[in-house]
Amino acid sequence: MSDLYVERAGEGSPVVLLHEGIGDSRMWDPQWDSYAERFLVVRFDMRGFGQSPPVLGMFSLSGDLVELIEGLDVGPVTLIGMSLGGSVAMETTIARPELVSRLVVVGPGLRGFEMNDETKAGWEEEEAALERGDDDEAVEINMRMWVDGPSRSPDQVDPVLRRKVGEMQRRAIDLWRESGEQDGNHQPLVEDWGERLGEISVPTLILVGELDRPEMREIAERLEAEILDARRETIAGTAHVPNMERPEEFDRLVLDFLS
Repeated sequence: MSDLYVERAGEGSPVVLLHEGIGDSRMWDPQWDSYAERFLVVRFDMRGFGQSPPVLGMFSLSGDLVELIEGLDVGPVTLIGMSLGGSVAMETTIARPELVSRLVVVGPGLRGFEMNDETKAGWEEEEAALERGDDDEAVEINMRMWVDGPSRSPDQVDPVLRRKVGEMQRRAIDLWRESGEQDGNHQPLVEDWGERLGEISVPTLILVGELDRPEMREIAERLEAEILDARRETIAGTAHVPNMERPEEFDRLVLDFLS
């Protein structure tokens, strides 16, 4: 883990924050100071994001997380994961259940889940923009898909929010360029974790934005049905980054769950 960027603050029950694929650890700025008043809170940039190095060769996001938790040497931790971070958190909980005490997943992906044609088309547009070197357009496509969501136009979303997420996404693209435009060889700890949700036995809170893509809401319903001790909440007026767009409601739900 020595090559990954990690921050820790506070003391008490350990909480590890995992960012989403359109962000990095900076997306937790709205929570950082207040959570550190209650917990030992840790955030880090996953490989290929923020201040961590680009992805090269074989890697495992969940393997990195296991190494981080073991290095903390504080016993089992609460994992709070957004989107990609939620997927990594669930896989890690299945792979190493003794390392996790509670789980919060926010609009997570699910291994093996088929996204709809509109979402796939958006990814193809992003890839085409990257191939022709139009990184600004690639970022804007992501903003429309995930920050705005399918039911809002850009002018209906706080421009400061769009700018902050766009800066983090642009950093990830820059790191991808630094890697020689290689995505690396990702090795999951649990290949079929999306089919093993019933093995998650820790208390789990599932959050999803009311305006998020329909697949994310569908995944949230499936998680609630298949994870043994789970409850689902929807945050109104936000899409895929509710902790930044609706921090008060996000914190109310998360802190109530953690208490």
